Amino acid sequence: VIWSPTGKACICYRVVSGVMLASGDPIGDPEAWPGAIAPFLDEAARHAWKPAVMGCSELGAEVWCREGGLTALELGDEAIVNAADFSLSGRSMRNVRQMVNRVAKHGYVAEVRRIRDIPPTELALIIKTAGSWLGGQTERGFSMALSRIGAPGDEECVLATATEDGVLRAVLQLVPWGADGLSLDLMRRDKAAQPGLNDFLIVETIKAAPGLGVKRISLNFAVFRAALERGEKIGAGPVLRAWRSLLIFLSKWFQIESLYKFNAKFSPVWQPRFFVFPSTRHTPRIALAALEAEAFLVWP
Repeated sequence: VIWSPTGKACICYRVVSGVMLASGDPIGDPEAWPGAIAPFLDEAARHAWKPAVMGCSELGAEVWCREGGLTALELGDEAIVNAADFSLSGRSMRNVRQMVNRVAKHGYVAEVRRIRDIPPTELALIIKTAGSWLGGQTERGFSMALSRIGAPGDEECVLATATEDGVLRAVLQLVPWGADGLSLDLMRRDKAAQPGLNDFLIVETIKAAPGLGVKRISLNFAVFRAALERGEKIGAGPVLRAWRSLLIFLSKWFQIESLYKFNAKFSPVWQPRFFVFPSTRHTPRIALAALEAEAFLVWP
């Protein structure tokens, strides 16, 4: 973490393959962001690292480009659900509504709690069971993932659990986002359980939001969402259609289309997120580092 001289802002980062990769916007007062960006860039220059930012907001991209002379590329959109506006009624929510009702009819029960309110023995069982579902696979995530459960200091995180006859079948973890928000961190489920459990738990979490003092919930990040959405509409040009076809092809490995469709089911508000980097000639190196950080690319 690199701090501004005033201590009012900081930047969290990780160095991957010679790239100093920051995650999201700087934390703290936006007016103090330039004070954190300057020492960040100085640190990168001192070690000959290439600075880059993943998933920052439009304001963040503007500040990074202005202060560091960097370039920004719209990377995709973050799906945000306003809890007060969410409803399962209406034709657009038909698929989610049917899925949630089907899961409930099979006897699944949801609980949505802060980690601090879960007894230690139960939390230990949740951690052990959720880890077994992972099956040794590499957990993906950097820019929007905490990728741990129940660590000291995470007491304000929220766990949504689904049980069937008292047996744990699925877990969602959401981390605090500001004073009144949550951000979806991880989704794990028993592969033998009823399909639609993740939909069920997201809906139950949204329903429980007022009691948790939560007004907004950030779901997944949809890479190049606008291209996928516009490319399938009537009148889309050949370039846009070709770009969409390439993204669908890449979805076989990178879950591009599936994440977009999963998010879109909940009728979220889409907030653009940006990728910031020094220049076009460094793009391949930085892109590889980003894929490595997100665990889409795992070296032998």
